[in-house]
Amino acid sequence: MKKVYDRINDMRGNLITVTAQGVSLGELARVDLRDGRHIYASVLRIEGETVTLQVFQNTRGISTGDRVTFLGRQMQASFGDALLGRRLNGAGEPIDGGPSIVGESINIGAPSFNPVRRVIPREMVRTNIPMIDVFNTLVKSQKIPIFSVPGEPYNQLLMRIANQTDADVVIISGMGLTFADYQAFIDNAEESGSMNKTVMFVHRATDPAVECLLVPDMALACAEKFAVNGKHVLVLMTDMTAFADSIKEIAITMDQVPSNRGYPGSLYSDLASRYEKAVLIEGSGSITIVAVTTMPGDDVTHPVPDNTGYITEGQFYLHNKQIDPFGSLSRLKQLVIGKETREDHGDLANTMIRLYASSKKARERQGMGFKLSRWDEQLLAYSKLFEDRMMNLEVNYSLEEALDLGWQTLAECFQSEEVGIKKTLLDKYWPKNALVGA
Repeated sequence: MKKVYDRINDMRGNLITVTAQGVSLGELARVDLRDGRHIYASVLRIEGETVTLQVFQNTRGISTGDRVTFLGRQMQASFGDALLGRRLNGAGEPIDGGPSIVGESINIGAPSFNPVRRVIPREMVRTNIPMIDVFNTLVKSQKIPIFSVPGEPYNQLLMRIANQTDADVVIISGMGLTFADYQAFIDNAEESGSMNKTVMFVHRATDPAVECLLVPDMALACAEKFAVNGKHVLVLMTDMTAFADSIKEIAITMDQVPSNRGYPGSLYSDLASRYEKAVLIEGSGSITIVAVTTMPGDDVTHPVPDNTGYITEGQFYLHNKQIDPFGSLSRLKQLVIGKETREDHGDLANTMIRLYASSKKARERQGMGFKLSRWDEQLLAYSKLFEDRMMNLEVNYSLEEALDLGWQTLAECFQSEEVGIKKTLLDKYWPKNALVGA
């Protein structure tokens, strides 16, 4: 039953306050303006009969005499195949000039998927990026952040993953995007031919902060519906720090007592409730989440990356335009390496990282002017090939091609007995025509 109130008590930022009874947290309301327009809001806090709502658009034009109608339902997204190829804002409204989305109405912000129907992930998500596929394998239903700093090509990395993934549906959740970033995602999807399987929910930097909070909920609600219908969905979110900053902005407006660095005490729960949407559903589809988290001042102890690290299953650390092999980790990779992938995958990846770590020490000795041994020279040659062939984000290899190239790289720099890999694998995979130790 709809409840209608004719007076707004207070307005601050994107928040309005009314006196109302019988409403619930998260309930959707419509504010009818005197010029004939209407905007939507949702219930954010209830204190007795004082109800605080967050408005989904700019509050400009609202007066205290405008009518507020509570609709008796949560905020909803329109779901259907018509979503594919479309771009929408945080309120689920098209921003691509196309028609309104016609489909099933689904609630956003619902609880995470029933744990009883979750299964242990066993499948790899291919990206054709060696530093991910070989060394930090992404697993279907994994939730993993990209830790980086402003100025790094994290959005370009997301675009590459979107282009080369074998997922059925890609949902891009953009928060605080500049116009250039927003346009780059559009151009990338069109040029790569992936637009027909892509949905974009976008909050631009000039949009109200409250819409930033809705974007991941819209994206994940639709992703869950696709997954229930048997689709494997990849959700790419950028930037979760912008999302957290919007939470902080609204909390300050509500006079909440701040916690660490001004963020509210609910930050962990706010992040976890989104990341925990990642799921592999028994007998159906899956949701895999890759989310950018920019670290102010490259500070991993900042509240947003710090809380994120407790929630997610590893991280990709993007530094100096490369995925750092030492700061990155996929905690679920052991579920697929050597099981779904080739038997040599684990041994080869571990050996290559170990030798690259040794090459860093050789580079330090070189920088300090020490005389280099033959082994040091081999390590330095190997490190250059490793960075060019494996760490370069521009390369594009399937997993099998990357593994073969890894063996070739070892063979160009070392003799087979020097790399420390068991003989059965060496006999099978060591290149027969290698220039040994060259």
